[in-house]
Amino acid sequence: MIICIETATNLCSVALCDSSGVLSLKESNEQKSHASMLTLFIGDILKETGVNASDLEAVAVSKGPGSYTGLRIGVSVAKGIAFAASIPLIGIETTLSMFTGMSEKMKEEGRLDPDILFCPMLDARRMEVYYALYDSLGNRTKDISAEIITENSFTSVYKSNKIIFFGDGASKCKDILKRPDFQFVDYFAMSASYMHKPALRALRSNHFEDVAYFEPFYLKDFITTTQRKNIFG
Repeated sequence: MIICIETATNLCSVALCDSSGVLSLKESNEQKSHASMLTLFIGDILKETGVNASDLEAVAVSKGPGSYTGLRIGVSVAKGIAFAASIPLIGIETTLSMFTGMSEKMKEEGRLDPDILFCPMLDARRMEVYYALYDSLGNRTKDISAEIITENSFTSVYKSNKIIFFGDGASKCKDILKRPDFQFVDYFAMSASYMHKPALRALRSNHFEDVAYFEPFYLKDFITTTQRKNIFG
């Protein structure tokens, strides 16, 4: 069994998974709830399912890109569990989890076209987004990047493919990216349950992070407000 932690966006989400699927899921969309809710969700899931930390095979966490504070909290808790329970730590790229959730939903609905490209987008302030591109098989065709979206974005590539844009960064691009083969999904929401399959693959291939040195994938430096006046003179 794997406990999965998703805190890359405003959503605080925890899922307990095994090879058969998602056993339990707890989520909150309340703003800034990661610090107060994350450990409570983990404790509640373990208690309700009768699972001890020693029964876990690994702990998986969304490693970014995403919210600086959310990622920092999620990774810190995941590292604490891994160290205390002496279990492996798995880091899952946020965009891969998003692709998995979106593609599985489309597959269930019978709408998964092999020529579709998936573009998970995360809000990165103003008109900047974090995004990557995946084909229908989950192969990443464009590496994760932070870019300012303009009307010229995506115009020189993939003209023969339909691109599905989704995630909390996609909505602000809807009025800028206008092409017949662009489709924007409004109903997508993050969830730790989307980490289920990537986490299982990592477990089976022994693809683990170093608990002591693992850091979130912030993609760009965290920007703080510059102090304008030195009050000490």
